[in-house]
Amino acid sequence: MAFLDQNPEIGYPLVAGLGLLVGSFLNVVILRLPRRMEWQWKRDSREMLGEPELYDPPPPGIVVERSHCPHCGHQLSWYENIPVLSWLALRGKCRSCKAPISIQYPAIELLTMLLVLACVWRFGFGWQGFGAGLLTCFLIALSGIDLRTQLLPDSLTLPLMWLGLIAAVENLYIGPKEALLGAIAGYVSLWSVWWLFKQITGKEGMGHGDFKLLAALGAWCGLAGILPIILVSSLVGALVGGAWLGIKGRDRATPIPFGPFLAAAGWIVFMWGEQMVGAYRAYAGF
Repeated sequence: MAFLDQNPEIGYPLVAGLGLLVGSFLNVVILRLPRRMEWQWKRDSREMLGEPELYDPPPPGIVVERSHCPHCGHQLSWYENIPVLSWLALRGKCRSCKAPISIQYPAIELLTMLLVLACVWRFGFGWQGFGAGLLTCFLIALSGIDLRTQLLPDSLTLPLMWLGLIAAVENLYIGPKEALLGAIAGYVSLWSVWWLFKQITGKEGMGHGDFKLLAALGAWCGLAGILPIILVSSLVGALVGGAWLGIKGRDRATPIPFGPFLAAAGWIVFMWGEQMVGAYRAYAGF
């Protein structure tokens, strides 16, 4: 790691290539994890209700099964699975059936590469840069899943929270006390909003996964980061969500996933939270 810090002309290309590869894997997580979860839920429900077992083969696994075309089942060769380049070479179509390949694939790969590069630029090639990259990958996967399914899986939010608390034990970004208070405040703050909204309207205004995601972000950003995350995510969510509803011609009752806005705001605050607060204080004359 010290070698890479001293030779960034080698480190940055390596991190860029790794970011593209990890982005390709995140696409698999985004697409396959919700299907695996749904399959497990149905299986558990039948077992709890005492219903007979049905022939219901599991969806493709996240790690073992090879990538394939969702339309014709064509298994991708290694040269069809090169991040970004394969999509461009195939012109966004399956080589076998010519069905269109979603632009999500290269978009997630490029986004992961750029954000991971930003992490090592901000924190270096050591453990801080690695931890920031890990947080980034979790947030990308959670955002992609929430956009597609309006789910924030516990199998991602809870490990992310524990990783933040473990990093705090070593004072990697913040201390243990700040991380613990941040996790508690993150969960309680959104839970309180959800509870009050439900008491007033009788409806649930957000999913429980949002509480856990903000708790995880609190473990990484600390107590001081909770309010900026909530403010930034709410502002961006209102602007982007309102524009989306207007473009699609939907009414305000249409549910909009809040996780991506939380994730984006949390990433920004994690990366530049101190600078943001400092600039605000200077502007306000504190």
